Amino acid sequence: MIEKLKRVTNKKIFHLVMVIVIISTILFVSGIIILKYNVEGETNMPFSLTKIILISQVDGVEIQPTDVNNRWAFNILENNDIYLYIDKNSSYIEQETIKSVKIDNINLIKSPNIGVSKFYHPDVAQESAMFVNNQENECTSLEYVADSKSDIKNMKISNQGGIVAFRYGIQDIGTYEGNDQEVNYTELLKKASIAEENLKANLQFDFTILLDSGKSFQTTITLDLPVDNIVEQGTTSREITDMSQFIFKRVNVK
Repeated sequence: MIEKLKRVTNKKIFHLVMVIVIISTILFVSGIIILKYNVEGETNMPFSLTKIILISQVDGVEIQPTDVNNRWAFNILENNDIYLYIDKNSSYIEQETIKSVKIDNINLIKSPNIGVSKFYHPDVAQESAMFVNNQENECTSLEYVADSKSDIKNMKISNQGGIVAFRYGIQDIGTYEGNDQEVNYTELLKKASIAEENLKANLQFDFTILLDSGKSFQTTITLDLPVDNIVEQGTTSREITDMSQFIFKRVNVK
């Protein structure tokens, strides 16, 4: 009787151990999958962010000189235009189309030491310029709605991919007066002895691709601006093609 009881008990212990092992294995594998997803994100999206182009440029707004002997005076500003390229993944099997692309939660992790920072969407009224720094164009978020073809100024993107853009500008950096025959706007920072370090900022925003199927993919993008050597050169640019630093994950967007 005792031996029989031992055998039953041993069987129960055995089954319990097996159950614990199976549950532990499932939890371990699930943990690995979750960890892998958090590190790598989506690895086969229907549309991908393939390139970011940054264009930094010095500009000036003419003001009244404080010295009557000076011919001109300018309020100095510095603009950073950000272009994001979205391409269709040719190896993606299912048929998907873009519904819209959102850029929101725009903020500065590190702000410049001088000036006033603003964010702008493209200007619709001005044909000769993509961006105009006025109050009507100021924004804290923007959305490009899908259409049959892209139209950056009207914030439309092709449902098969395209380009979206916005501007981060620093105004009221300082003033400079002069008597030169011609004005070279790109030299204003240099002439006013503005140190590049005082313009450095760390810009961050959420970038979301929404599909007509209801799927949405989001990443957080961080950029160091302006592009280096802006004081010396007046206009600088940088192309980012390594997208591995931007991890896309599925999100629920209302």
